[in-house]
Amino acid sequence: MNIVEVDRLTKKYGDLTAVDQVSFSVHEGEIFGFLGPNGAGKTTTINVLTGLARPTSGTAKVSRFDCAVEIKKAQQIMGIVPDESNLYEEFDGFENLCFCAALYGMKKNEREKKAKDLLEQFGLAEAGKKPFRAYSRGMKRKLTIAAGIIHDPRILFLDEPTTGIDVASARQIRQMIQNLNRSGTTIFLTTHYIEEAERLCDRIAFIVGGKIVRVGPLDELMREVQQENVLQLAFAEGISNLKSSLQQEFPDVVVEVSGNQAIRLRSSRPLNLTPLMRFFEERNLPVYEARIMRPSLEEVFVKITGIELERMKQEKEGKGKQ
Repeated sequence: MNIVEVDRLTKKYGDLTAVDQVSFSVHEGEIFGFLGPNGAGKTTTINVLTGLARPTSGTAKVSRFDCAVEIKKAQQIMGIVPDESNLYEEFDGFENLCFCAALYGMKKNEREKKAKDLLEQFGLAEAGKKPFRAYSRGMKRKLTIAAGIIHDPRILFLDEPTTGIDVASARQIRQMIQNLNRSGTTIFLTTHYIEEAERLCDRIAFIVGGKIVRVGPLDELMREVQQENVLQLAFAEGISNLKSSLQQEFPDVVVEVSGNQAIRLRSSRPLNLTPLMRFFEERNLPVYEARIMRPSLEEVFVKITGIELERMKQEKEGKGKQ
């Protein structure tokens, strides 16, 4: 079942087309990654889905509610965590959470209990009485996520949840995202951190220049761009003098020696392990690890979009310093 359905969505700002004929769906219960560089249309798409912007044309639906005409109904089942915090600087953590809960119509006893539980769950119990402006960037992101889920939404929209925060906080937030998903919450994650999408997402959409260039499960996207089969073998003993005889025995395989105790084999066809293992056994060189290598999501992104990794890294660093 799809909880999000977007069909030929277009959003223009004057002469600028921020989102151009975008179509995709999000399955209930999955972590769906929306991956692209800054300015690709990620935030605009999320703004339309959450009611912060109206589409120029096309449709965007959440739980079958049209986000252009039934947004109040749609918002009751969604949580929203924008890329910049929308909480009140002068309120403390507990007050911010209670205020957000009140907006969703939660009763006083219910919202106060949930606020205390979330502060404890997110490791913010001691900071709960401090004003929000005194929080670190990582603490602010965690409290903003807590505010987004205080009403137990069916779907959570997360826009760049770990941009510009320290490594430890980013790791905690990724763990929180996984825990939320395991408890049944659908996650719509926009990010330009490629490795974050690879760690978290079930399916991924690549968006560049306002257009979707590919949507699919992570493993499927990996297979699409894998041009060869790669097997890495590790040995307990040195094998530096083995390359020439191995290459002679298996002429259709490219042999790469890594250091003195590892070999990487590349082939356009599936590798038959039996003759390979026999080759090493005959030379009394037992293999203690054999690992099939797959391309990283970074390689997939570059091949599909043509955008170089260095550009992505520069955008990461630039936004993190703002």
